[in-house]
Amino acid sequence: MKDVFVKLGTDFLSTIVFIALYLITGNVVLATGVAIAGALVQLIHARIRGLQLGFMTYASLALVIVLGSATLLTDDPRFVLAKPAIAHFAIGAIMLKRGWMLRYVPPIVAQTIPEYVTFAGYAWAALMIALGAGTIAVALTGDIKLWAIYVSAVAIGAKVAAFAVQYVAFRLLVTGRLRRAAA
Repeated sequence: MKDVFVKLGTDFLSTIVFIALYLITGNVVLATGVAIAGALVQLIHARIRGLQLGFMTYASLALVIVLGSATLLTDDPRFVLAKPAIAHFAIGAIMLKRGWMLRYVPPIVAQTIPEYVTFAGYAWAALMIALGAGTIAVALTGDIKLWAIYVSAVAIGAKVAAFAVQYVAFRLLVTGRLRRAAA
């Protein structure tokens, strides 16, 4: 589990830096510039150390550099605020693939309730797309503090809640099916 959080932290390090620095300073230009610099340092560090960066890390770095540069050139923070939405839309689109989630659940779940796992995969896709739309809606208001709260509390909270609901539901469904099969 710790490894998952390290990978997520690596993938979204520049976004985390942006949010933290903006909340501390209130300066969009500074936060954007440091996020871009941080993304470049992260890439150079990985190259020097010979580390493999995953697709999500490269995608996140590219989005920070492109959208952050657009923010700096136009003095419009909405470009950099759109980055999490693009990530949510991309992940949601990937999650529309039937059965994508089967490789991430324990074998007992995949063998016992594969139809529910497939349904849950589609529910995750819908959640990601909804969170992306919410991010865009909040970004369009131009209120960066509201956006920071949304992406750090609402979006993460929704994913944690969805995971908890899914865990309980899968546990009940697997237990129920196994009991019925044993009877």
